Amino acid sequence: MLMRTSIFAQNDTLSSTNDSNTLKEVVVSGIIPTKSNETSWNINMLSQQDMRESGAFNISDALTKMPGISQLNTGVGISKPVIRGLYGNRILAVLSGLRFDNQQWQDEHGLGLSDMGIDRVEVIKGPSGLLYGSEAIGGAVNIIEEAPAKPNTTVGDANVEIFSNTYGVFADVGLKGATAKFNWRVRAGINSQADYSDGDNNRVLNSRFGGYYLKASSGFTKKNWTSINHYNVSLDNFGFITADNLDAKKPDGRLSRSMDGPHHTVFLNILSSQNTVRLKTSTIKLNVGGQSNLRLENEGGNKVSLKMLLSSGMYNFQWIKTVSNVTQLIFGNNFLYQNNTNYGSRKIIPDANMIESGGTAFMKNKWQKTILETGVGISIRNIHTLLTKSVNTPDKPIQPFNKTYPAVNGSAGVVVNLNNYWNIKLNAGTGFRSGNLAELSSNGLHEGTFRYEIGDPDLKVEHNINTETEISFSNDNVLFSVAAFFNHFNNYVYLAPTDENFLGFDVFRYKQYNANLYGGETNLQFIIPFYKALQLENNFSTVTGKLTNGTYLPFIPANKWHSALLFYLKDGKKLKHIKCSAAADTYFDQDHPAEFETPTSGYTLVNTAISAQWLTSKQAINISIAANNILNKKYYDHLSRFKEYGIHNIGRNVVLSVHLPFALK
Repeated sequence: MLMRTSIFAQNDTLSSTNDSNTLKEVVVSGIIPTKSNETSWNINMLSQQDMRESGAFNISDALTKMPGISQLNTGVGISKPVIRGLYGNRILAVLSGLRFDNQQWQDEHGLGLSDMGIDRVEVIKGPSGLLYGSEAIGGAVNIIEEAPAKPNTTVGDANVEIFSNTYGVFADVGLKGATAKFNWRVRAGINSQADYSDGDNNRVLNSRFGGYYLKASSGFTKKNWTSINHYNVSLDNFGFITADNLDAKKPDGRLSRSMDGPHHTVFLNILSSQNTVRLKTSTIKLNVGGQSNLRLENEGGNKVSLKMLLSSGMYNFQWIKTVSNVTQLIFGNNFLYQNNTNYGSRKIIPDANMIESGGTAFMKNKWQKTILETGVGISIRNIHTLLTKSVNTPDKPIQPFNKTYPAVNGSAGVVVNLNNYWNIKLNAGTGFRSGNLAELSSNGLHEGTFRYEIGDPDLKVEHNINTETEISFSNDNVLFSVAAFFNHFNNYVYLAPTDENFLGFDVFRYKQYNANLYGGETNLQFIIPFYKALQLENNFSTVTGKLTNGTYLPFIPANKWHSALLFYLKDGKKLKHIKCSAAADTYFDQDHPAEFETPTSGYTLVNTAISAQWLTSKQAINISIAANNILNKKYYDHLSRFKEYGIHNIGRNVVLSVHLPFALK
């Protein structure tokens, strides 16, 4: 299975090189670090270098280059990943080994994480509750921070990205050092983007965004204990569009970044500690941390009306024991506490406390050609909503409640390596998810979606069982894989329109029904045997989502075919690792919309890129230029929330990226 956008991997890392002539397996995480052909989990990787060379605006945008991955977007600044048709609270984000919650229950709330200071992102498809707890019912996005400096060195780097369409710039600078037993890191960045323009060069007013970022780390090794501690703080502003956007935001200068119109402000603080203790015959891993996510919404008039603070405390514990040459055991426990508090005048979900705890047991048996992975997890979740003015007072249809949701999950997978070339994977796993605060208890007008939403505290727990089969072949010149999945949900929660209205706004209510999502991905990559500098890439992904009554699910991505040609030039005296690429992403007609959606016509986007390493007398500078939608195609993405307002997606965008490393010691 391909683990990144380029098939070239060296020494089990994610670094691209045109010197490699073989397709090597790379190390992936999952429950334990392992090679991709030795785990039944479907895990794909994308390095930070590949993200920046692709000209992506953020992590969610970059992940769309992978088969089976899309993004639910509200412009180019606000987006969240969609894995095989599932998104939001069905996809769990993991940062520094811990669950990350950015109040994903609302469609116009993006993931809100940049690629600054990270090493790579791993995408785990399918139920991942055994790894990280509930809400990983559809998969997980694991964001891994950059590695510490090598011992007895002090190094740094400066990075800048310039975006032509949004007249934008993203810049960051970092410094890190290490001794034999201690390491540290600090990195700061800034993002500033004006409004984007579509394929007709029409400016999408108030689609601007920007932010400030700071990361700091310190770690140590003491005998058998290794610890690394992270602090991450960010302040982001996102302009957002409503149906009456021109009434709320008057046109200003083309380069304006002013947030005097409707916008979100998100202030994030994360403190985490990752610890590994190596005992004589086993290993203990303990990740612990806290997060605060303050979200403010200004609907216009320069006044904050919605102000919510989500505070979280959590830990993830694992005990890893190698029983024999063929058997490995892992026992784990995770805990999460969250508090949601409203401070603004407008409230759409109540104040609440949420507690979750779970235990898992996982066993891996490895024989000569066959690997068997089995696991079971038990968890319990409690949600207690508190009396909140204008949301659940006695005169409202939804009252405060205290509900507990127990669950049992399981996973079983087998890997068969028939020989050095053929690999077969079979996997089945279950997941569970209780309704989130919006689904259970919302009662208010959502300005960003322009509808009045009402929850249902009697919603049952969502359960799913996902089965998947994958067959892959790889040798020095060819990598081929085909995967098929079937994902059945009991009590799938979805938002449905009603005949009701509130002050002229349509009323939507949360409902549930059994549902199925099914589809697959194919991938073919080929190195020309007689001209190894030339590489061909093709992949196709499809997913269909339907309630068992035949109704189609909302926000199901269109079928997508990606085709690319990569050409690696010979090294020169000053330029090394020169890579050129041309790609076409074809999105087919999405003619199976949900009941409040409309069909979307297909389209093709043409993208090109060139990257190289420029050698100076003191260091090597990485430079790349990516041109996305180079033909300036005017189109609607089916997962764009702007589509209902008649607003097209972004037009041509040329991105210059420069990475300048330096060493102080």
